[in-house]
Amino acid sequence: MATVLCVLYPDPVTGYPPEYARTGLPLLTSYPTDRSMPAPTGPLGFTPGELLGSVSGELGLRNYLEGLGHQLIVTSDKDGPESEFERMLPKADIVISQPFWPAYLTRERIAKASKLKLAITAGIGSDHIDLKAASEAGITVAEVTGSNCISVAEHVVMTVLALVRNYLPSHAISVDGGWNIADCVSRSYDVEGMDFGTIGAGRIGLAVLRRLKPFDMRLHYTQRHRLSTEIEAELNLTFHPDVKSLVQSVDIVNLQVPLYPSTEHLIDEAMLAEMKRGVYIINTARAKLVDRDAIVRAVEAGHIAGYAGDVWYPQPAPPDHPWRSMFYNGMTPHIAGTSLSAQARYAAGTLEILQDYFEKKPIREDYLIVEAGGLAGTGARSYQLT
Repeated sequence: MATVLCVLYPDPVTGYPPEYARTGLPLLTSYPTDRSMPAPTGPLGFTPGELLGSVSGELGLRNYLEGLGHQLIVTSDKDGPESEFERMLPKADIVISQPFWPAYLTRERIAKASKLKLAITAGIGSDHIDLKAASEAGITVAEVTGSNCISVAEHVVMTVLALVRNYLPSHAISVDGGWNIADCVSRSYDVEGMDFGTIGAGRIGLAVLRRLKPFDMRLHYTQRHRLSTEIEAELNLTFHPDVKSLVQSVDIVNLQVPLYPSTEHLIDEAMLAEMKRGVYIINTARAKLVDRDAIVRAVEAGHIAGYAGDVWYPQPAPPDHPWRSMFYNGMTPHIAGTSLSAQARYAAGTLEILQDYFEKKPIREDYLIVEAGGLAGTGARSYQLT
């Protein structure tokens, strides 16, 4: 019998289940990249469109796991030495968590988890796990690659428009009973004709570029591996050899790269100084890609026109985190990749990974981050162990 320790965010404050706005989801048969959707065998254990990422949703896994005689422990209590996650970790054979409410698997925690063999990220992004320590301990790390790429890309596009058009302050004026048109439009611009640059043009970054092309923006990107000439021509992309070149050239900077030691604080005081005055920065990747306090100072000085995204450090962010009260911010809790649509996909992918693991079948290569003591699959293309 395996013990599966699953960390999910708390239920809605109004209770579970919520009253859903819609009764179902559109049927999708493949990702835009033609990669196949998650393909678990047998019943899903949930109805697509349900809230699965909170504690009572359980990712729809209980019937499957208990039907095989395994134990499922679900908690949202994940931080600190007295947390349920910390207390139950030594008993866990498998740990599951989401990037939105990450159970941080540090080297110290991994050292306590002598039984741990598999760590699953229900979603995309496994930087809350010390991948080097996991590889040394022989732990397999997997994530549901592709499951919420479009969800995040849509969030980026929404955030670009919200910042540039000054939507959030204007909405607040409306809610408060005002009609202050001059105040609303004094920071409102069209995105048409602006230069948009993404640092990272993988699945999410490229999806953002495709969705912004109809807005008649000039599109830029930089990443280690240059896109094909066909894609560059299709989207009329300008390639930059490095981050500095890109940020000097654009009005909007989008961060879409993984977090590892060499990208931590990629956007620091010096890099911010290279950007145009009035630049907007969007970050739905990882908070530690930027210097937190340098961002605050640049916004307060008027160098940055707005900063938005949904990633913080740590998560959940403390109440006094300066981005909560920073001027001209469009921050949300970490929600971009956990829409109800995305949850259906990453819950199904988590089930597929578990089925393969228990049936001793190879886990889909796209899902692998660490295996057999080293980076594997998507991990080998996206992460570094140093």
